[in-house]
Amino acid sequence: MSKKTKIFCDTAEINLIRKFNKKKIVQGFTTNPSLMRKAGAKNYEDYSRKILKICNNKPVSIEVFADNPDAIIKQAVLISKWAKNVYVKIPIINSKGKFLGKVIKELNKKNINLNITAVYTSKQTKKILNNINKKSKVIISIFAGRMADVGKNPIPEIKKSIDLAKKYKNVQILWASVREPYNFLQAEQLGCHIITVPPLIIEKIEKFGKTFNALTEETVKTFLIDSKKSKFLIKII
Repeated sequence: MSKKTKIFCDTAEINLIRKFNKKKIVQGFTTNPSLMRKAGAKNYEDYSRKILKICNNKPVSIEVFADNPDAIIKQAVLISKWAKNVYVKIPIINSKGKFLGKVIKELNKKNINLNITAVYTSKQTKKILNNINKKSKVIISIFAGRMADVGKNPIPEIKKSIDLAKKYKNVQILWASVREPYNFLQAEQLGCHIITVPPLIIEKIEKFGKTFNALTEETVKTFLIDSKKSKFLIKII
């Protein structure tokens, strides 16, 4: 299997992070406030530091949760000091729809590793690129799965974003909100730098390569085993 597109594990569950950090296929981790809440985090800093300590040799994205631009900058600066491998996640806009270009520009100038998140279009990618230098590391996370959820084809927007970012050696385009294992192959075909994947889907990607015949046999056996376990019976007259 080609590994041109790096796989980042998308989770905040401590046990899963310990498990998937040991896998060579996983080259980084991404989190967000929703995943943190789901994992039961109470103290955001303590919980984040615990994750960063486990994954001390792989990039980890930790997101701000402030909404005011000045507060976002303050949170981002603090988060950036928690570990050398941290990428600070910044949404492209705040909840009021305000583009956070000045925030991105200021943090980028401070040489803080950034993951710009909640991006959906190549126009947004272009706006981000217009507000960064060509030195400090930047990931642009494009939410392909959420586009597909509402009937939009994410491929054209991701392809355009990859083309726009070619002039920036410090910028990586990330395929976010994965819905199925095949998304990994799609990301590779496009030349996407990173794809962020939930643990269960990573395990399915690890099983790539089965033949159609093997899948047919496996499927039929599963149906048979489940029918026996349920003790299904049809009386034949």
